[in-house]
Amino acid sequence: MQKLKELTDDRLVSEFANGNNQAFDIVLERHKDRVFNYIYNMVKDEDLANDIFQETFVKAIMTIKQGRYSADGKFASWISRIAHNAVIDHFRQEKSQGTVSTDDTEYDVLNRRDLSEDTIEDVIIDKSIRDDIRSLIRSLPAEQRQVLVMRYYNNLSFKEIAEKTGVSINTALGRMRYAILNLRRTAERNRIVLTR
Repeated sequence: MQKLKELTDDRLVSEFANGNNQAFDIVLERHKDRVFNYIYNMVKDEDLANDIFQETFVKAIMTIKQGRYSADGKFASWISRIAHNAVIDHFRQEKSQGTVSTDDTEYDVLNRRDLSEDTIEDVIIDKSIRDDIRSLIRSLPAEQRQVLVMRYYNNLSFKEIAEKTGVSINTALGRMRYAILNLRRTAERNRIVLTR
C-alpha cells in the first residue's frame, strides 16, 4: 500500500485499469477534497454536490475501465473537466425540466412578471446591475478578464480562446473558473446583488 502511495496519478490509474482497486482508492483520496469543493462552489448544495461528486468518479472509473483514459500526466485536469461537465449537465437538465403545468394550480402561469414589459424601475435596476458587473469584471486579473470577455461577450469556444491567447484549453478553463469564483467572492464581499 505504501509503495502505491508513492506512484504518480497516471501510474495509479494504470494499476487500477489492470485490476488493482486500491490504486484508484489512493487517486480518489488525493483529489476528492478539491473536486468536491469545486462542485459544491458551483451548486451550493451539499447533497447535490455529493451526488455530482459520485457521478464524476463513476464516469472516471468507467472511462478508465473502457481503456479510454490517455495517460498524459494531467489526471487532476481530466477529473476536474469531468466534474465541470457533470455540473453543466445538471444545470441543463434542471433548465429543461423547468416546465410548469397549470392543470392543478389555482393561479394563471401566464400572469407572470417576467412576461410583462419592464417598468422604468426595472430599467434602472438592470442598468445598475450591468454597471456592477462591468465594475466586477474590471477588478479581475487581466488573464481572467480576457477569457471571461472572450467567452461571454464574444461567444468564443474554449478551443478558440486557447488558440487566440496561446494557452492550453485547460488553462483557459482554469482562468474562467477562477474568474467566476473571484467575481462571486468580490460580489459577496461588497454585498453586490446581481439580480432584481
